[in-house]
Amino acid sequence: MTTSAADADLRFADLSLDRDGRPQRPLTVVDLDGLRHSSPEHIADIAGSIATGAALTVAVAGNPVPARLHPILDAATVSVSELPLRDRRVVTVTDRAAAVEILSAAVDHAPRAALACGHLLRQTPALPTLPALAAEAAVYSMLLGGTEFRDWLEARGPARTPDDESGELVRIDRAGGELAIVLDRPRRRNALSARLREELLAAAQVAEADPSITAVRLAGAGPAFCSGGDLDEFGGATDPVAAYLVRLDRAPWRVLDRLSARLRIDTHGACVGAGAEIAAFGGIVTAAPGTWFRFPEVGMGLVPGAGGTVSVPRRIGRWRAAWAMLTGATIDVDTALRWGLVDRIEPTGGPS
Repeated sequence: MTTSAADADLRFADLSLDRDGRPQRPLTVVDLDGLRHSSPEHIADIAGSIATGAALTVAVAGNPVPARLHPILDAATVSVSELPLRDRRVVTVTDRAAAVEILSAAVDHAPRAALACGHLLRQTPALPTLPALAAEAAVYSMLLGGTEFRDWLEARGPARTPDDESGELVRIDRAGGELAIVLDRPRRRNALSARLREELLAAAQVAEADPSITAVRLAGAGPAFCSGGDLDEFGGATDPVAAYLVRLDRAPWRVLDRLSARLRIDTHGACVGAGAEIAAFGGIVTAAPGTWFRFPEVGMGLVPGAGGTVSVPRRIGRWRAAWAMLTGATIDVDTALRWGLVDRIEPTGGPS
């Protein structure tokens, strides 16, 4: 699955699909240190091959990366190094060989979803919000019918019978020109069910429709901001086209994006999947100490589907977004601050 620097000019487009369409070579590793003395023409050729190839590419650096190799950083899916490089294209790790193994294992576990996620992240940062969200919704809906998601569903076992929940799942309260929106499903750590999603959309539309609302604050009640999509509802979609349209038209992501200039999102506890994706739409994002973020969808045979392939790269770049989404690694609050996923850490918990 990997290639040495000597073979760095391989045909990146070759995924070596088996008869069932499973990629045998979804990830290529390029050793940047071994290319330090290559000609500009050779470097440009490698960067072009990466950019136009179908495989995912991780560039690995043990030394500072000279400017002449930056075209490869630009083209790669992600780069890793032990050096504390202040470069959003590079993820700082404690051991680059171990990091490559982690990434390789994650991609091998769900190569179709990993490839879909990597290619999606190449598109969304360059697109306006609506077509970017449409691309995400299309890929997500396609993967709902895939074998990797089916395998995850089988491993999960039968879904739990949903609770008979009464009352509103999203609270709103206005004080002067500020509208407070609170996810209020604390027993389920504000897991994003279809009903909570609809209520969040309605609340966001209230803010958008009223120009006298000059500030909007979104938070979560209980021990976590949002623990992600409601797993009890996963696997219920039977029509991928309908799933695509619902994710595009009945989700709050577009409205949150349009509100971003006056939207503050206060996070705490777990921000998993949809929770992390929603948070990234905030114009200002705060995090309480101990807050953590994770994107588990690729490991489930899916891609982030709550606008995350749009919101997250805008904050941290597509390279770090790819690392987080492909590996499902936990991002602690200090890393989130350093990367720009949150804007500041504030010693406040979630609302009661």
